[in-house]
Amino acid sequence: MAHPPQSVVRNRLLKAFPPEDFARIAPHLESTDLPMQEPLIRSGVAVEHLYFPEDGICSITASGSDGRVEVGMIGREGVVGVVPVLTGGGQVPHDHFVQVPGLAHRIGTGPLCAAIEESDPLRRLLLRYLQVEVVQVRQTAFANASFTIEARLARWLLMCHDRLDGDDVLIKHEFLGMMLGVQRSGVTLALQNLEGAGRIRSRRGCITVLDRTLLEALAEGSYGVPEAEYARLIEGV
Repeated sequence: MAHPPQSVVRNRLLKAFPPEDFARIAPHLESTDLPMQEPLIRSGVAVEHLYFPEDGICSITASGSDGRVEVGMIGREGVVGVVPVLTGGGQVPHDHFVQVPGLAHRIGTGPLCAAIEESDPLRRLLLRYLQVEVVQVRQTAFANASFTIEARLARWLLMCHDRLDGDDVLIKHEFLGMMLGVQRSGVTLALQNLEGAGRIRSRRGCITVLDRTLLEALAEGSYGVPEAEYARLIEGV
């Protein structure tokens, strides 16, 4: 089956590929489902495929004695698995799994590495994307250390909202607590506060964004830095 042309793919990073580089990798792209909780990259395991999400969200998590915490998020703005490919590390110490189901374009590491070797513009584009990922991780650490649970929740919901169609974020409260690294009771209280202020509507398994502007005001400086970096480095070139 022929791969869809670059003009109709929804992944923003693929859209930013130089046309000749997209044509180079297109025969190696295959459409694949991203089921809920599907592991895409496992900690300490060699990366064999990379994923360009069309929709859905992938979480990058770090694990410890108290469970796991989200340290990164990838949706249709990016690609899952690029760090060990670009650095030559082969594997990473963090799990990457599907947080919100969707679809993706999958490619083997071999064909993508070959394309990178053949194209300096493609290498530079993916290195710029790598910088965005690094900025996001650092901003997450800053947010977790400096902001209230409500502000961190607002930031997380805004990041999800950026990557999804519509205003509904399908997620269980206990899973959200794990992603934010807080107790479920803290998440429940934060959700109640955001709902009481008219920012969201919270139901079992679903959070609906009602007022994005109010969420941005609550998130303050915890949100927006990686997003601006993406616009500058990827969409501004």
